[in-house]
Amino acid sequence: MRPPSRATPFRSALFGVSLLALGCASAYAQDARRPRPQEASVPESVLLDEVVVDGAAGQPPATGTVGQPPAPYAGGQVATGARLGALGNRSILETPFNVVSFTEQLIRNQQARTLADVVLNDPSVRNDAPAFSERDAFFIRGFSVTNLDTAYDGLFYIANPRRQFLEGIERVEILKGPTALLNGGVGRVGGTINLIPKRAPDEPLNRLTTTYLSDSQVWPHFDVARRYGEGGEWGIRVNGSYRAGDTPLDRNENEVVVGALGLDYSGERLRASLDLNHSDQKIDAPISLFNAAAPGIPIPRAPDGRINTANSFEYIDSVYDMAAGRVEFDVLENTTVYAAGGASRYREDFLTSSYLINDVAGNATGTLAIQPQQIEGRTGEVGVRSRFETGFVGHQLNVSVSRAINENYRGGFPRITLPTFRTNIYEPSFLPASRVGSFDFPLASGRPLFADLLLTSLAVSDTLSVAEERFQLTLGGRYQDIRSRGFSTVVGPTLGDQTYNYEDSRFSPAVGAVVRLTEHFSVYGNYIEALTEGPTAPATALNASEVFAPVVSEQKEVGIKYDFGSFGFTTSLFQIEQPSGFTDPASRLFSVDGLQSNRGAEFTVFGEIVEGVRLLGGLTLIEAELEKTAGGRFDGNSVPGVPKVAFNLYGEYDVDWLAPGLTVTGRMLHTGGTRYDQANTQRVEDWTRFDLGARYGFVGPYDKPVEVTFNVENVFNESYWASSARGFLAAGAPRTFLVSASIDF
Repeated sequence: MRPPSRATPFRSALFGVSLLALGCASAYAQDARRPRPQEASVPESVLLDEVVVDGAAGQPPATGTVGQPPAPYAGGQVATGARLGALGNRSILETPFNVVSFTEQLIRNQQARTLADVVLNDPSVRNDAPAFSERDAFFIRGFSVTNLDTAYDGLFYIANPRRQFLEGIERVEILKGPTALLNGGVGRVGGTINLIPKRAPDEPLNRLTTTYLSDSQVWPHFDVARRYGEGGEWGIRVNGSYRAGDTPLDRNENEVVVGALGLDYSGERLRASLDLNHSDQKIDAPISLFNAAAPGIPIPRAPDGRINTANSFEYIDSVYDMAAGRVEFDVLENTTVYAAGGASRYREDFLTSSYLINDVAGNATGTLAIQPQQIEGRTGEVGVRSRFETGFVGHQLNVSVSRAINENYRGGFPRITLPTFRTNIYEPSFLPASRVGSFDFPLASGRPLFADLLLTSLAVSDTLSVAEERFQLTLGGRYQDIRSRGFSTVVGPTLGDQTYNYEDSRFSPAVGAVVRLTEHFSVYGNYIEALTEGPTAPATALNASEVFAPVVSEQKEVGIKYDFGSFGFTTSLFQIEQPSGFTDPASRLFSVDGLQSNRGAEFTVFGEIVEGVRLLGGLTLIEAELEKTAGGRFDGNSVPGVPKVAFNLYGEYDVDWLAPGLTVTGRMLHTGGTRYDQANTQRVEDWTRFDLGARYGFVGPYDKPVEVTFNVENVFNESYWASSARGFLAAGAPRTFLVSASIDF
């Protein structure tokens, strides 16, 4: 039934050093009242200057993308800038888009396990996959953004398409809104998440962190870095971790192995990097992403977060491998040529069940599914960036060419009829393992090609500036060719036959403007598009199988950004319109005549408001409306799954007056109620979650820093539907405890 277990590297060693870490932390506790290690000072008004790139000698100019990312802002939770794809590094205050970059310090302080834990700090982002499933998925500004659409160092289709672990990640950047000019690609209407890999800092790093997660998981993680050469030109950073054990979900166990290697060279004119990533995830009794409710019934209250409807024999096993490289060369003092590329492979074997809720009492029908698959991605780009002046006008010019392919391999095995079963989301019923024990399930390896997507594009942009760059205007666009193909995977004479082949091209323009009214205050606006694959008419339509042209979604946005020196805020107003397809009930013809319009306002705060007090969070208000629907039946209704209100606030307070080195933390997350169906007759209730924590930093023997961190997520153990996006219901996680000890040696 389940494939044989694969051997995983360095598990025993990591378990041993985890015990050592906890033991050392206990031994060092006697020195707990020593002063905390001195933190690097953060200059005032760091947002106002050109993006600072700290690190080894020979670091890149502000527009470069190799080496250390932009410096942290005051408080260390977010960065002063971000990497904006084709535009390179840009400071937040001089960016005509709403972007945030969460730092490694925040990831460590919040004990984040995956990308889903980090993005919760932004009120415009919510998760729409259960915490104990095999994947993460998001919606940004009310639009679905799957993990497949996550970028790794600006490259698409090479990040883990299901769940991104963070051991080798330095920054998590979120660029809200469409990004056709900046990144190309398809499927990213609401925004883009970009992962910045770790690089070796100037000083040697030897860090061991061991975390205990409820119910019984131990998670050792080592992080080692060095720089070599006369000026520290060569860098190496190695991260590895292993965690296994029971989770707070009943009968759910997981085992995760992560390895990340980052190499970089930073010379006077040449910079280069190479990243290798591996992860292995095994889950017993995983909860499904595809749980739903039948039409017309009231949505029942959410079950306790510990209740698991999955059978004990269900599983998901996955392996992910990736390699990516980037090189930059300064041909002139103000001109850089660059090239980057990468490849990844993801293999997944699984047997899982999902349920359809039939009534308000929680009675449901469970359905088993088996779909082994392999996902491969390859991508590359070359380009040139240059700074120059024509008279009194400054220019930041970029020209780049990119190509990416995503391939999905699945099917190609005889149809397997699996049993269905009756269950209840509050008191689950299960199948005996003998009901599926006789099946010989296929594996991901050897599956035929099911579909592929090839994207080729040319991007050109120029940021014009006057008056010492107080007025900046970015003009540009991307010409993109999309080729989409499908193949038969049904066993028989048609196996491998092409089922469709569609290719089309389009130019997507963009314009953005920033005006620095004062040294601390800027206003901005933009118009930008997203390009997504055209839909295919369903079999029930008269024009079945007709493939439509790529769909263009448009955003208009204005906003302000203010920097108080150690504390800042941003405000934005946006409107995104996305066409959609439907079958007309009268003519029975499928067409792309539907329209969804999301209008919203965002308010975010970040930084250190007074010494020792740090805040991060904000408020997002969205009016998501179905403007055009089939036959006008649902025109004017709310878009299912999109809350009108989302609020986050995370705070830290250094309690030095009580104990030097002690910090207490807290976070509140609130998501408003949503509509489940287009008719708006089914409603999902709002929810609020509170997290609390503390960390204690001190200097142990031999002047080595030690930090102990404790967090409790969902302190009051609230039961709630965390998401109803895409027609699926995701239950929130129960109260979860995390405690870790981190030692630098």
